[in-house]
Amino acid sequence: MKRFLPAVLMAISSFAFGQSKPADVNTFTLANGMKFLVMEDSSIPNANMYLFYRVGSRNEYPGITGLSHFFEHMMFNGSKKFGPKQFDNTMEFNGGANNAYTTQNVTVYTDWFPASAMETMFDLESDRIANLTIDPKMVQSERGVVSSEKSTGLENSPWEQLSELIYSTAFTEHSYHWPVIGYQTDIDNWTKEDLERYFRTYYAPNNCVVVICGNVKTADVKKLADKYMAPIPAQPAPPVVHLKEPEQLGERRVEFKKDLPVPYLLMGYHTPAARDSDYYALSILSDILSSGNSSRLYSAIVDKKQLATSISSSFDESFDPGLFMIYGVVAKTSNETAVEKAIDEELSKVIEQGVTERELQKVKNQKLVQLYRQLETINGKANSLGTYELFFGDYKKLFDAPAEFNKVTAADIKRVAAKYLKQTNRTVGVAKSTVK
Repeated sequence: MKRFLPAVLMAISSFAFGQSKPADVNTFTLANGMKFLVMEDSSIPNANMYLFYRVGSRNEYPGITGLSHFFEHMMFNGSKKFGPKQFDNTMEFNGGANNAYTTQNVTVYTDWFPASAMETMFDLESDRIANLTIDPKMVQSERGVVSSEKSTGLENSPWEQLSELIYSTAFTEHSYHWPVIGYQTDIDNWTKEDLERYFRTYYAPNNCVVVICGNVKTADVKKLADKYMAPIPAQPAPPVVHLKEPEQLGERRVEFKKDLPVPYLLMGYHTPAARDSDYYALSILSDILSSGNSSRLYSAIVDKKQLATSISSSFDESFDPGLFMIYGVVAKTSNETAVEKAIDEELSKVIEQGVTERELQKVKNQKLVQLYRQLETINGKANSLGTYELFFGDYKKLFDAPAEFNKVTAADIKRVAAKYLKQTNRTVGVAKSTVK
């Protein structure tokens, strides 16, 4: 297969990102601190509204773990103007749909709708920000929902259990230690005062970035923002998360037994936050290791040696130093020790010998295509703009990403692999099969 040369890659980059550029994003900030990013796109008659709140499980502490995720549920259960279930009903009546997600770092609410329904969306969102109902009966009902979600997830997914074990072992001081869904004893014991205080602190307009893309005009967005969002009062800035995880000085290992047909293996290596200069090299390294059938780990461990049925890696954005993860499902004819050894061998090759210019260039091409595809749709635009605004400090850095990825050299890949993917810096988790 013919590969693109760097000059061709940058030409494609210029074309692809020429379709969307920083100047296409209009911004304004209300007096209460709520920031808006607006990207006008008349290619379809629809629009979206993404609300990024700077709150996730990293903002919690023992006693209130799980509150960030809990409010993802509560935000759909009634407010002053729109009562229980009316948020979804009103949205659907107006041709819209919605979703939400909570991570260690952020909580994001996503609304998709015909552009003609934009005022209704502002009405819905402003009402639940300003006047969310924290009714004791609804709180108790949602406790049960979250508890069921927690137990079902742990029962059905070995990855859920392994991930919880890895994070609780790899992080001894930082708040990434506990799971996003929280501890069951905390879920059972949150007080109404806990909920009201947490909501007031983190669902303040000054803790939110709103991204709107689609067939809209910035002037209209600004008018609706002034009408619906501006009257919501700002709150004191949330407490700064000052916890820092000490350097890990030796490998840590955890395991548990579960009724599984085969063992599962998960390895987590401490890596820096998204704003660190090594972010782009680590992101490319992850894809070199596991993106596609020709990637290092898949080719060697799944295809050639057939030690695992699947292998993957991930390196996600985070506000604070997080984990570079490697996942493996062991083949029935193999065992977790053989898979771990094979992973170590492949990592050692990267650390000692580096990577080829060909595989580096292939991943750079893939990164560019991914970025381009993200900016093809209004949903991709909104999510990408919000992600770069929060995690990288400025939405404009989204448009710098192709050049940042292109600057990564084979020497950078070798350097970050040696710096971070070392045994003393990792936590290894195994879900051992009870099936003989």
